[in-house]
Amino acid sequence: MPHATNGPVTRKRVNKYRKLVKGMWGRRKNYRQAKESMMRAWRYSWFHRARRKRDFRSLWITRLSAAARLHGLTYSRLIFLLKEAKIDLNRKSLSELAIRDPGAFAKVIEAVNAGAKK
Repeated sequence: MPHATNGPVTRKRVNKYRKLVKGMWGRRKNYRQAKESMMRAWRYSWFHRARRKRDFRSLWITRLSAAARLHGLTYSRLIFLLKEAKIDLNRKSLSELAIRDPGAFAKVIEAVNAGAKK
């Protein structure tokens, strides 16, 4: 009697990786290369999810710095004055205000300056 093989399970596993690397170039369609390249891709995607948060914070700070300079402030001075005036807006929302509604951002700057004079 012939021994049983694990063919269907192996084929399913191989096809799973081949489907994942669809569109990749060269030897990555080979099962061993496909598996390694997918492991690497998953590892990079994990790291880059954390990296994306840093990148966005950096973008917001750059935008705020540019908008603050239009009103005669530096970024660090703006953040300091916001804390002094007890205005609790995060960098993301301030950045959106500066980009989408410059009038509202100007009012925030006025409130900050008024709070600084007290």
